Amino acid sequence: MRALIVEDDFTSRKLLQKILAPYAECDIAVNGRECVVAFSQSLDEGRPYDLVTMDIMMPEMDGQEALKVIRQIEKERGRRGADEVKVVMTTALDDPKNVVEAYYKGGATSYIPKPIDKHMFLHLLRNLGLIE
Repeated sequence: MRALIVEDDFTSRKLLQKILAPYAECDIAVNGRECVVAFSQSLDEGRPYDLVTMDIMMPEMDGQEALKVIRQIEKERGRRGADEVKVVMTTALDDPKNVVEAYYKGGATSYIPKPIDKHMFLHLLRNLGLIE
């Protein structure tokens, strides 16, 4: 599995990397702009990501906007349904509006609250069919 961890907070980035390391080759982006570049590049190289974990609140381009751009890129390249990358949004916000925006309107596959619970996250990845 290939995963892109998009997180501006160093500690959260390291935690996600540690959780995913046994299951995935992990790349890192620190904001939405870097995410979009890395995502496009992975498609250009023929090595698309299977998973993108993305913080909602980030500088330069937030997770909501980056998610919309990712879904637009996929649409333009004919990637639909099962071919779309699984995007799990992470948020420390106790704000249902942001979760609804990302999950229902933005095309996120799922979301998980911070602080990230390792067992809950791995259970989610199993349910998405990304790990056994």
